[in-house]
Amino acid sequence: MDNKHFILGGGLLVLSLALIFGLSRMPERALDETETVEELSEEPVPEIEYLFGLPINDYEIEVASVQPNQNLSEILLNRGISYSQIDALAKRSKPIFDVRKMKAGKTCTFFWNRDSTPAVEYMVYERSIEEFVVYGFRDSVTVSAGQKEIVFEERTVAGTIESSPWNAMLDKGVSTRLAIELEDIYAWSIDFTGVQKGDEFRIIYTVKMIDGEAIGIDQVLACSFSHGGKEHQAVGFVQNNQFNYFDENGQSLKRAFLKAPLKSYRISSRYTKSRFHPILRIYRPHSGVDYAAPTGTPIFAIGDGKIVKKGRDKSAGNYLRIKHNSVYSTGYNHLSNYAKGVKLGSYVKQNQIIGYVGSTGYATGPHLDFRMYKNGTAVDPLKVKSPPVEPVQASLRPQYDSVAQDYAYQLSALRF
Repeated sequence: MDNKHFILGGGLLVLSLALIFGLSRMPERALDETETVEELSEEPVPEIEYLFGLPINDYEIEVASVQPNQNLSEILLNRGISYSQIDALAKRSKPIFDVRKMKAGKTCTFFWNRDSTPAVEYMVYERSIEEFVVYGFRDSVTVSAGQKEIVFEERTVAGTIESSPWNAMLDKGVSTRLAIELEDIYAWSIDFTGVQKGDEFRIIYTVKMIDGEAIGIDQVLACSFSHGGKEHQAVGFVQNNQFNYFDENGQSLKRAFLKAPLKSYRISSRYTKSRFHPILRIYRPHSGVDYAAPTGTPIFAIGDGKIVKKGRDKSAGNYLRIKHNSVYSTGYNHLSNYAKGVKLGSYVKQNQIIGYVGSTGYATGPHLDFRMYKNGTAVDPLKVKSPPVEPVQASLRPQYDSVAQDYAYQLSALRF
């Protein structure tokens, strides 16, 4: 082979290799200007919404109120539910809710399917703000109870008394229930009948929230009340599985009552809304507890307090009334006599003898008719739980002190 052919062959070989190498690095195909790239996109999955625990995406929702004198049969028959289904529903509902107790004004929510022939698959009756009953009509009749989710939201309020705690809460736009809570918390340390203009309060509390709306006060977590120039602090703390209030030194804000006003006795009659009176021979409420005991048996004050009533009544005979604090007072009827030094306006101590058992007034035998009042209303003495007086336990003091200091800082930061 001569040089000319060798050079020509070598050139062709190099050209061929270059073409092969170049083609291997070229893109498969350039896009024409008129072409577009189709992007693959997934359609968003609709979020499932729930109402009373039921998915509502596939339903039409109807909300109606129970009308006066309207019963369950009328409500459901008008919506295509058969008599047999209604009968089955009423029977299965009994252990959960008696359908005869449905009240006018309560809300019913109906879940209609979206078939060509719409039918009610569920009905929800709202028993209260929190509780509801779900009735199902799909494959079979079902009944179940439910409760709305409750969220607890922490709130604060601070203010100055101009006339009363009640009006102060109204002025602040918060529930007047807080005024009642304050009276209960400080019942043993502040007489709220004597609050003064200029007294101040600061409160940290929680409210119950359902569907984003407040439905009521839950509890006071901590508060301070300045009365007559003295500040009273209260911190809520759990001890022995009970939530109670203590001061900055870990002492309980409450004082205990004696279990009973007599050392030895027999209960002959209890608190009741209807009792046959042995003398009047009629049925009427008995707002106390009768302790049968021999005439002359000593009667003790169940707690510290002031004698606010003393006298003689045709029915109660010789009687006494002691005011223990701004919340609680007690009454003692049918006394044979009073203890020495006991007079109207005098102060007595817990366990002090104030009188003696007798049978004055309407009584068939010697006994003490003992009564207890909370905010002026008679309550069952045997059901009033005597508040604890135990201070915060030593083992819990570090935890309590930390909580109390944190609340004290938050309270001091509140502005009127």
